[in-house]
Amino acid sequence: MTQPTFTPRVFSGIKPSGGLQLGNYLGAIKRFVGMQGTMETIYCVVDLHAITVWQDPKDLANGTREVAAGYLAAGLDPAKSILFNQSRVSGHAELGWIFNCVARVGWMNRMTQFKDKAGSNAEKVSLGLYAYPSLMAADILLYHATHVPVGEDQKQHVELTRDIAAKFNHDYGIDFFPLTEPVIDGPATRVMNLRDGTKKMSKSGDSDMERINMLDDADTIAKKFKKAKTDAEPLPETVEGLKTRPEARNLVDIYAALDDTTPEAVIAQYPGAGWGTFKPALADLAVAKLAPISQDMARFMADPAEIDRILAQGADKARAIAQPVLQRTYDIVGLLRG
Repeated sequence: MTQPTFTPRVFSGIKPSGGLQLGNYLGAIKRFVGMQGTMETIYCVVDLHAITVWQDPKDLANGTREVAAGYLAAGLDPAKSILFNQSRVSGHAELGWIFNCVARVGWMNRMTQFKDKAGSNAEKVSLGLYAYPSLMAADILLYHATHVPVGEDQKQHVELTRDIAAKFNHDYGIDFFPLTEPVIDGPATRVMNLRDGTKKMSKSGDSDMERINMLDDADTIAKKFKKAKTDAEPLPETVEGLKTRPEARNLVDIYAALDDTTPEAVIAQYPGAGWGTFKPALADLAVAKLAPISQDMARFMADPAEIDRILAQGADKARAIAQPVLQRTYDIVGLLRG
């Protein structure tokens, strides 16, 4: 089938569990803000995904507001982008069920993130954790999104979204859902742990020194970078010299992402530099870029009613786009609605 022309539209979201950290900012939010104005942009706090594992209700509500505050503090403008939390738009869950009936069990069994999260305890995890990639597909396709900015570790889920769209279109003989493209570009699309460069930076790591929290103050940000694990060698003369040095590569990538440049340019600026030179420079840069965001986040978090108002207003806008897509989906499938 030849795909029809769809309105260029971005959709992406962040899960509100455990608090925002630098990986969320560099790998997602900073890129979301940069895409404003390039096409229609829809950004979400995916709270339904959070409950695939048990959440304390108060922590979940607070985490949802924290992610929204992070979006806003980083420069996401509700007048330019739609911002809402997923559970306010029931179409996500409704389309998610239809896609549960389109997706194949074999597809879900290939999802590496489920295997990583479930580990040896797969029989005891929630059905939601197993099936959530089809809900993620619904998140995207409910808005006929054509582009999804994601990290490399989420690329498989966008590929599954394309498979679900293609199967739905084939099964019903209609070109209705777009084949969404993942957008993976720039340095530090996957930010690594400050104590172990082979592991992804996580909100749930054992030590707070492993990560930069987006609500950390300037002193804490600087301290964490200065104490970040490195090897004994200075920076190399070329980027190729970082291939077998995960901690060094991670810090160079973070510098490049914060400075809107490339790892090659960073190495050219600091060829052969020792860590006593580079880490303080990185700390200064991080404080300059991140401390204003953490301050604005704290200001937004002090007014939860305003965050809720922005999310509700965004949900109204999202619903206006989603409802016709959902209604047409029901018509195509043959499900009767009033």
